[in-house]
Amino acid sequence: MNALVVAVVLTVIVVAVSALSRRYNLLNPIVLVVVGLALALIPGFPVVVLEPEVVLIGVLPPLLYVAALETSVPAFRHNIRSILLLAVGLVIFTAVAVGLLVHALLPQVPLAACLALGAVVAPPDAVAATAIAKRIGLPRRLVTILEGESLLNDATALVIFRVTVVVAVGTAVGPMGVAQQVMLAAGGGVLVGALGALTAAFLHRRTRDPLLDNSISLLTPFAVTVVAELIHASAVVAVVVTGLYLGHRMPTLMSAASRLQMGAFWRMITFMLEGLVFLVVGLQLREVLADLNTPFAEVAGLTLAVLATVIIARFAWMYPVAYLVRLLPMVRRHGTGIDFTGATVISWAGMRGVVTLATALALPAVLAGRMPYPRALFVWLAFAVIVGTLVLQGMTLPMVARMLKVQADDPTRDILAEAQAQQQASKAARERLESLADTASPEVVDKLRLLTERRSNAVWERLGADRETPSAVYVRLRREMLEAERAVFRAARDAGRIPEDVLVRAQRDMDLEESMLERMDRPA
Repeated sequence: MNALVVAVVLTVIVVAVSALSRRYNLLNPIVLVVVGLALALIPGFPVVVLEPEVVLIGVLPPLLYVAALETSVPAFRHNIRSILLLAVGLVIFTAVAVGLLVHALLPQVPLAACLALGAVVAPPDAVAATAIAKRIGLPRRLVTILEGESLLNDATALVIFRVTVVVAVGTAVGPMGVAQQVMLAAGGGVLVGALGALTAAFLHRRTRDPLLDNSISLLTPFAVTVVAELIHASAVVAVVVTGLYLGHRMPTLMSAASRLQMGAFWRMITFMLEGLVFLVVGLQLREVLADLNTPFAEVAGLTLAVLATVIIARFAWMYPVAYLVRLLPMVRRHGTGIDFTGATVISWAGMRGVVTLATALALPAVLAGRMPYPRALFVWLAFAVIVGTLVLQGMTLPMVARMLKVQADDPTRDILAEAQAQQQASKAARERLESLADTASPEVVDKLRLLTERRSNAVWERLGADRETPSAVYVRLRREMLEAERAVFRAARDAGRIPEDVLVRAQRDMDLEESMLERMDRPA
């Protein structure tokens, strides 16, 4: 009962803080972390213990799965070189840099344990950077690179973490052993992800019930994770591969009703999970400080050194790599390199999150030969990196983007591309209609022709419109008409003239129509 009460209280806090953040145009992840930190300092506030298994198996898979579903596979493939350099190369570089620094400052701690800490703080969060990037309107290509990095970097960090922890606790691992670990994690993850994608696609194709489709979608990331864990493959890679495939094939796998319901379902799940994750990260402050017994001066010095190394390492990797990649003939020919402005923004968007803290909590209690080491200090350092990067970089990323004059994608180009595609789609629809015209009455055919023409014109009207367009007038008036219809149905239900079921069906039809009106009325 106490756990249920705590869960309800935390959910209420997430909803309230999120509403305030949107009301005052604040960055929600940062506000939730700060609120969590403040609540952790209140005596008597419930202590929420963050279990690593819960995060890595219960929270991370659905978040990664949704992110992969929404990722454009062509854009991901187009930027794969930059994504892999960040998700693999930068994670290794950061882990080594932090590990060597900590070993130099704490020479009594084995290098393997220090490298394990480096792996803990190396991967940026899968949620924070892209959520903030989209919110402040970064160019789509930079968002794609950050999304792609966040999808894969946890896999790299977890492999490094496993290998270094095995060495730290006294198990001998040679180069061949490391290679086998990497191959099993990466290759096994791809294999499990491919099998999971094919299985889920098979089930979705044969399901037309939206509730069953949603159930399959909910179970998919967890099923893939369990199978990957059983064979010690990378669950992160497996979930990402499954999500990318299914997201790319979604238009042909599900009915329209299933896609609409699934989209709304996953938006709610993602909203709640992300909010709870950032709030709980802040709430760990009391628990992290409880076991910390290192002198304050040493803690402060190590914290600043590790935080600075994490931030600087990203710049030290990003600038040379961005320059060298631009020298490649293929990159020069296709213009797919990253310029100075893009490299700076990506470098500053290295916020850490809950995976860093969960991995830190999975550090072993003792090392080889039952040798003690400052585990509580390592957990604190990971926690400090999370809070430091989220607050420092997250709060200043919009300012950095403005200072660098980062230009968001031109909405006019998007509208023009949509209008051209809609024109071709309308042409195909009219041709299909004319081929079937003799199977329906002329009145129905004329009505469908008018509908197709209105859909085609609605997009073109948004180009350079500085007054209320005919489509906007249509939307405004039709909304008023729908409100009048709803009032009549509610009055009929209240008076007992129609049963509740009739009202529910009519309300659903009107809601679906209004959702289409909202799409037509979206801003350019």
